[in-house]
Order: sequence, then structure tokens, then C-alpha cells
Amino acid sequence: MPDDKTVLVVGGGISGITAAVEAAEAGCKVILVERLPYLGGRVAQLNKYFPKLCPPTCGLEINFRRIRRNPDITVLTLAQVDSISGSPGSYKVKVTVKPRYVDDHASTTQCVQDCPVEITNEFNYGMDKTKAVHLAYEMAYPMKLVADAEALNKVKGTPAFQEFVESCKAKGIKIDLDAKPQSLELNVHSIVWATGWKPYDATKLDSLGFGRCANVITNVMMERLASVGGPTKGHIVRPSDGKKVNSLAFVQCAGSRDRNHLPYCSSICCLASLKQATYLREYNPDAQAHIFYIDLRAYGRFEYFFDKVRKDDKILLTKGKIVNITEDPATKDVILEGEDILSGTKIRRTFDMAVLAVGMQPNTMEEKVPISGVQYDEFGFLVSDEGIHPAGLTRRPMDVGTCLQDATGAALKALQDTLGR
Repeated sequence: MPDDKTVLVVGGGISGITAAVEAAEAGCKVILVERLPYLGGRVAQLNKYFPKLCPPTCGLEINFRRIRRNPDITVLTLAQVDSISGSPGSYKVKVTVKPRYVDDHASTTQCVQDCPVEITNEFNYGMDKTKAVHLAYEMAYPMKLVADAEALNKVKGTPAFQEFVESCKAKGIKIDLDAKPQSLELNVHSIVWATGWKPYDATKLDSLGFGRCANVITNVMMERLASVGGPTKGHIVRPSDGKKVNSLAFVQCAGSRDRNHLPYCSSICCLASLKQATYLREYNPDAQAHIFYIDLRAYGRFEYFFDKVRKDDKILLTKGKIVNITEDPATKDVILEGEDILSGTKIRRTFDMAVLAVGMQPNTMEEKVPISGVQYDEFGFLVSDEGIHPAGLTRRPMDVGTCLQDATGAALKALQDTLGR
């Protein structure tokens, strides 16, 4: 295949990574663009996959190794696609690559702890702080530091900052807050769009207490809370006081299947809550998890996982709709109110903490492909288009395994476009 046959993959989550390695290992040149400073996307933020309950780092590391070994893959992190012009077989793409503001020539993170500034840790969904010069997470790829220039510029010129810069310099690390973005123009033949998803904004669910009740969190936050790399080093404790959680409520379909929020089912939330109930039971064998659901769905081959989890007599399942969550001002316990559909009785229960199972919203709902003529469905998911192929959660809600299959299919379509021209 001629060297100029190139596929652009936009999005460095599990779908984008899969599409990139599949296309490259088939002999195509690939440029993988990711707006964050690392690859891995939402999967990197998980504690464990279902149903095997193994950490995502194993699957990611295998793919990172495939990327490192393949000279046909070019990875651009902190990169944003600004515009696309042309047609299938001949696209011109303008990309801006933001600087890291730190050159880590020593391949070390020794200067991180000396940084005098802390910022909100977005990797842990804002549940803790990290240094303004940091490694995104322990297995980040590329394994390079990144600096928050905005935060550091606020202390630039202070003795503490100057001392920090000199300390870094002595360790082979250069802090350069004046570094400029780089503009690139790429010529590619086909595009895979895999920009992924974000959790639905729980602050829009006024009655469910997120942001108002200290001990109401979301399902994605629960993943980080249970992770040894998370804000509590894997200890499942309450945000309000660090108390060990003994009773935990899961509120399913928080904003999903609701015409006022997300009208569709995100398909994986039930299984995610079942999985997270096992996190609590493993961490605290005396704890009880209570899942309140509209319909508990374990699609396809995951039925056996559902059966396995529900045999635990300390994981309770109630078919009921939670309509209101408040907190006890003295204890910060959460009070759930709703209806038990099967018995027809009212629910009013108190728990240490509650987890809202919020749905998956495609990033293409707000961040469109920067070229005219691309089609979206009524929920913002990208509809397959000649030359620009959606992959994974850009196309519809799906679990990690299905994302791998879908991304492989998108890579094949991109290869067909590229080889046929």
C-alpha cells in the first residue's frame, strides 16, 4: 500500500485506540488525535470491567504496546480537530496541538510533589486535588507530565514558583509557560470519529440531590471511589466525613428513559450498578447495597452475571421509582423517597450514601464534526456517513466489548475507503 494512504482517527478512548491499531496493523498509516493529554478515555477511569471484574489497565496496556511497536501510528495528544474540508478519499484536516508546558527529558515525575499549586483533579471527577504539574494517572500513555498553565501563571514570579522551576530544571525537567500551540494540516483519505461520551449532568436532576446532598454521587464517581488510584485509594467512604459506607443505595435510570432528560436507555447502567454493588460487598462484607430500578436489564450474554450478583443476600433489588432525595442535616445520611411498584407501597429509606446511575450522552450532542453534511439522530449520535465513520459511543450506547467490535468495523470501513481510492 502506498505510504500516502492515511486514516485519521479522532478520539483516543477504547474505540479510537482499537480502530487505530486495527487499521495500522492492516498496513495503513494512521494518525490518532486525542484532546486530552493521555489515551484511554472513560475506560481508563474505570475500576473494573464487567463481567470478569478485572481492571481496565490490562486491556489498555496491551493496546498501548501495540501502538508503541507500530511505526505507522502517529499519536497526537492535547490535539483538537478545528476543521475538515474535502470529500471521501481526499480530506484536508486542520488540527491544533496544545503544549504540555513541561518537557520531561528525564522521563520522571520527581518534580510533581514539589509543585506549589493544586488544581481540581478531573480524572477523579473533581473528588480530590492534584498538582498543577502532574501525570494524568499511573499508567498514562504517553507517560509524560502535563502542566496547567492557567493555574501556574497565577503564581508566576513568586519565590515558591521560581524555586519549583529551578528544582525541576536540576532534575532535567523544563517548565515553559510561554510555549505556543502548534497548527497542523493533514491530508487523509478516511476518518473514524470516536469522540466518545460524557455522563449526563446530574445537577439537572433537581429532585435527586446531586450537588445539594453531600453524600449523593454518580456512577462514574463510584468507579473512581472504588479504585486504588482514586481519591480515597479504594476506600469506599462518604465524601462528607470519610465514614465507611455500610448502606448504599443505587438509583437507576437517573435522567435516562425520561423525555425531559435522556429519552433512551444507555444499556449498561444496570450492569454497572450490579458491578459496583460487588465493589462495596468486597470492600465491606457487612455492608448492604440496595438497587432501585424501573426495569433491570442484563442484555445478551450478561444474564449470568446478573444471576450471580443477585444471589448475594446483601444486595437487594426493588422495582421502584425514586422521586426525591434529601439529607438529614445532622448526620448527612441520604433519605430516599419513592414507590415500590410491585407492592404498591411508598418508599422512605435512609442510607449512608446514594449513587445515581446517570446515562451516557454522546459528545457529538455538543461537539459536532467540523464539516457540513454530517448527519445525527435525534439524540446527537452520529449516523454513519461515507468517508467519516462513527465508532463506539459516538454511534450508540454500548459496553466496552461491543465498542471493540464496533471500532473494528469502523476501521474496516475506513480501510475500504482508503484502499479503494
